[in-house]
Amino acid sequence: MIHINIICVGKLKEKYLKDAINEYSKRLKKYCKLNIVELSDESLPSKINDSVVDDIKDKECKRILENIKNNSYVIALDLKGIQYSSEEFSEKIENLQIKGFSDITFIIGGTLGLKKDVLERANELICFSKMTFPHQLIRVFLLEQVFRAFKISCNEIYHW
Repeated sequence: MIHINIICVGKLKEKYLKDAINEYSKRLKKYCKLNIVELSDESLPSKINDSVVDDIKDKECKRILENIKNNSYVIALDLKGIQYSSEEFSEKIENLQIKGFSDITFIIGGTLGLKKDVLERANELICFSKMTFPHQLIRVFLLEQVFRAFKISCNEIYHW
């Protein structure tokens, strides 16, 4: 069974987001082993400059890199990434399994985004939208799309 890891920066505080994550986590048990690693984010000071941004991103990205397994195919969410349709995303996950990848890690950065080190570690970058969304909400989007991808690849009715 494929392992899907989601490494994300920032704790979920809102009950409705936690409920959505729990629901999709439950649904995904049929298709994969899901592991969500929630890393703490750094506090943003009231006055911010490039040096502070770099320092925060350094700390957060170090924690991300420490949690990536060596054998995992890494997909980072980034505005410069490829945009897939749901069908293309499903095909991507299916093709990774065919190529022998049994461990896929998705990375969702914090408020300030991901540092170059993490982007370079990623095997690919994907983007859900050119619009900006809270990283907590993107976690729900990602889980929903992973669930949809498995449903599509199993020819189960979901994507109509």
